[in-house]
Amino acid sequence: MFSEVPSVGSLITNNDESAFGEQVVFSRFCSPFDIKELFCTALGLPRNTGLSLLDSTGAMVSIDPTMPHNTERSPYKVVPLSGGQLADKEELFQNVLTQVAEQFSRAFKINDLKTEVTNRLAMLEKRVELDGMKVVQIEKCRSDIKKLQEEMASKNNSHFIDDNKKLTPRRDVPSYPKYHLSQETMEALRQPSFDVWQWEHNEMLSCLEHMYHELELVKDFNMNPITLKRWLLCIHDNYRMNPFHNFRHCFCVTQMMYSMICICSLQEMFTQVDILILMTAAVCHDLDHPDTTTRKTHILLTYQVNARTELAVRYNDISPLENHHCAVAFQILSQPDCNIFSSFDADTFKQIRQGIITLILATDMARHGEILDSFKIKVDSFDFTDEEHVTCLKMVLIKCCDISNEVRPMEVAEPWVDCLLEEYFMQSDREKVEGLPVAPFMDREKVTKPTAQIGFIKFVLIPMFEAVMKLFPQIEDVMVQPLRGSRERYEQLKQIDEGTYEVRGRGAAKEK
Repeated sequence: MFSEVPSVGSLITNNDESAFGEQVVFSRFCSPFDIKELFCTALGLPRNTGLSLLDSTGAMVSIDPTMPHNTERSPYKVVPLSGGQLADKEELFQNVLTQVAEQFSRAFKINDLKTEVTNRLAMLEKRVELDGMKVVQIEKCRSDIKKLQEEMASKNNSHFIDDNKKLTPRRDVPSYPKYHLSQETMEALRQPSFDVWQWEHNEMLSCLEHMYHELELVKDFNMNPITLKRWLLCIHDNYRMNPFHNFRHCFCVTQMMYSMICICSLQEMFTQVDILILMTAAVCHDLDHPDTTTRKTHILLTYQVNARTELAVRYNDISPLENHHCAVAFQILSQPDCNIFSSFDADTFKQIRQGIITLILATDMARHGEILDSFKIKVDSFDFTDEEHVTCLKMVLIKCCDISNEVRPMEVAEPWVDCLLEEYFMQSDREKVEGLPVAPFMDREKVTKPTAQIGFIKFVLIPMFEAVMKLFPQIEDVMVQPLRGSRERYEQLKQIDEGTYEVRGRGAAKEK
C-alpha cells in the first residue's frame, strides 16, 4: 500500500498461482463480503469462493475494512478454500456456537438458582415477620407458664380440686357486668374466623352469656339470668392456668360450637334440649384440667394411666381426665346458686346429664377412631329421627370443636400451637424425670411446629370435618378449606426447615 487515504484502503496481495502482487483498493465503508468479492475479481476466482487471508508470517488476517495495511515487500497471501476446508471451518463455527450456548445455559441456571434462593429468603423473612406478630400472645403464655410452675412447686401430686372454695359460687355478681356487644361483634361470634385472642376474661364471659340468650336457651328453659351469670363465673374459676387447657380454650370450643349451630342451622334439626347439651358440654369439657395432657393423642398409655395418678385409679384407667371434667361440672351444678337446670323435672335433668357426660367423654382422643368410624357408617343414610344417629353426630360435633383451632385464620390458630407444645413439653419433661414412656410428638428435642401439625391436620382433622361436610356442605368454604390451606402452609414450613437443616449440614461437613 503506497499511501493512506481516509476513505480508501488498498492492499498488496498475491496467491500461489501468481508471482506478482495485485493491488486491491476498497472504500473504508465496504463490508467484509464486498472486500472478499474484490479479492476474487482481482485473482480471477468465482465470486462465492471461500478465502483465507494470511500475512507474511502465515498468520490469518480477518477480512474487513479495518485490517492492517501492507507493502509490496510484505504482501498478503490469498488462499482459496476447498470444499473440505469450508466444511472444517463451518464445523469449527458450529463448535464455537455450541460452547457459547452452553455458557448461556449455565448463566441461566445460575439465575434460576439465584431466583430460588431469593424466594426462600423471602419465605423465611415472612415467617420471621409472622412470628413477630405473636410476641404479645407468646409473652402472655410465658407469664401463665411461670405462674403454673410456681403453683406446681407449691402443691403436691394430687390432681383433684384441693380448694373447695372454687366450687362455691361467687356472690359479687355486680363485679361482672354484662358488656354491651356491638352488632359487629355479635355477627363475628357466629363465624369460625372469630379472633379469640382479642378479649379479656370478663368479655369472654359476656360473650358466652350472649350465646345462651341468643339461642333462646334462657327463655325456653326459664333460666334465671343471675344464675347463668354465677354459673359462668364458677366455670371460669375452675379452669386452671395451663398454657393450653385453660378458660380461653373453653371459650374457643364453645364459640366454635355456637358457630356450627348457626352455620349448619342445627336448631332446625335438633331439639332445644340437644342444643343445650351441645353448648353446656362445650363449656364444661375441660374443667379443672391438670397440668398434664392427653390432648388429642393416639396412644392409650397416657401420663395419667402410666403414672397411676389418683384420677386413673379412681376411674379405672378409663378416660380419667374426661370423667374428672364431668364430675367437676356436676359438682358446680349441684350448687343451687349455679344450677341453670333447676327448672327441669327429674327425667329431663337425667336426660341432659347423660347427654353432657356422653359428649365430654367423647373428647377422649383414645376413642377417636371408634367414634368417627361409627359416624361414617351412619352418615350416608343419616336419620335425624334416630336417637342413636343424633347422639353420634353430637359426639362428632364436640370433637370437631375441641380440636378446631386450625379452622381459624393463621394468626389466630398458630399461637395455640405454641401453647400446646409448651404443655406437651412440660408433660414429657416430667415423664423423663419419672422414667415413664415419652411420646415422640411431645419431646421438645424431636418435635417442631410443622411436624406436630401436618400429620394431625392430614389424618385427624380433615377426614373428620370432611365426614361432617357430607351432612352439612355449607362448612366446606369456612371450615374444610382453611384446614387444607393450613396443611399446605405447614408442609411449606417443613420444606424450609429441611432446606435450612440441609444447608447447615453441608456447611458443617465443609468445615470438617
